[in-house]
Parts: sequence; C-alpha cells; structure tokens
Amino acid sequence: MVATVWFKLGEIKMPFESWLAFTAASTVLLIIPGPTVLLVVSYALGQGWRTALPMAVGVALGDFTAMTLSMLGLGALLATSATLFTALKWIGAAYLVWLGIKLWRAGGALEATPRTDVVSAAKMLGHAWLVTALNPKSITFFVAFLPAFLDPKAAFLSQMLVFETTFLFLAFANAFGYALVASRARGMVANPRAIGVVNKVGGGLLIGAGVATVSLSGARS
Repeated sequence: MVATVWFKLGEIKMPFESWLAFTAASTVLLIIPGPTVLLVVSYALGQGWRTALPMAVGVALGDFTAMTLSMLGLGALLATSATLFTALKWIGAAYLVWLGIKLWRAGGALEATPRTDVVSAAKMLGHAWLVTALNPKSITFFVAFLPAFLDPKAAFLSQMLVFETTFLFLAFANAFGYALVASRARGMVANPRAIGVVNKVGGGLLIGAGVATVSLSGARS
C-alpha cells in the first residue's frame, strides 16, 4: 500500500506523488537530446547566448501546442472508455521503461552543426515552435506519456492545468539552459563522455519513473 500525500493549489487538488513522478520523468525526457535540443544547440553554437530567450519561448509554445492537442484527445478518450484509458496508462508506463533502457544503451555523441545564418529573434522563436509543435512524434509522445500520471477519478481539467504548467516551465528552463551551456561551454556539449553520463543517469531515472507510475496506479485502483 502506497501512502498518498495530497497537495492543493487554489481549487486544484491532486496526489503529490503523481506530480512528483511527472516532474521527474518530464525533466529527464526534456534533457534527452532530440530534434528540439539539437536546434537550440545549433543556434547557440553559431550565434551565442542571444539565442537563449527566443529559442526557449519558442520551444515552450511548441510544447504547449502539442501537449494541449494531446490532452484534448485524452480527455475525449477518458469520457468514452475508462477501461481503454487505464490500458493506455499501463502502455505509458511501459513506454517510460522502454525509453529508459534505450537511453541507457545510447551513445554519447551530440552532433549539432552551428547555424551561422543571422536571423531575428522572432524567426528563431517561430522556428523553434514549428520544430517542436509540428513534429508528429510530439503529439504521439504526449498521448503515450501523460496517461501514466493522470487519475481518471480526479478532475481532468485541473490535472491538465497542473501538468501543462509544470511541463512548460521545465521545457523553457531546459531549452534556455542548453542554449547558455552551448554558447559558453561548447566543449562540454560536444563531449561524448559528458553526454554518456547524462544518458545513463537519465535512463535509470526513466525506468524508475515507469515503475513508480505503475505502483501509483495500483495504489489508486
């Protein structure tokens, strides 16, 4: 039996363990180098720290777009079939474990080509938004990822607000941090050993998050 601690923000109430597991898994997933991170690093390598703010805002807006579309689809699914939604929760937990194993076994290279073309902050923001939001994998990812943390018995819109706010804050901070590190410590970003350590630690945390969501789901059922 897992003891559940609740926290309340205004009129929003949800299990603290669910929010904590979501925050931990989201942090790891955002740190993993992907198309968005490579784009941020490419601009930062070529144009320095001035790219940090517009790129971070663009990434956050892109994640907001993809996450909102995914949440709306999950809300419709929950209203249609609670059983199917529960099955999706278990698939989501297995997905986290699979990502963790894949990340643990991944290499350590982060290959990003510096972008030397000077563009405005608005164009950088738009580019980051397009790459993040219009990647079909983003919506698919959220559809598989979010159900593991949602409680079908709790208010869906309240959970959506908490999880979206948390994820967008983390996405902004991650993109901003990558841009600053890439512009000031280029050797670290290109260091296979450093990236390899990040991958192994992140992989272990993802596996733990997947197991934790299964435990939480079992405790609430």
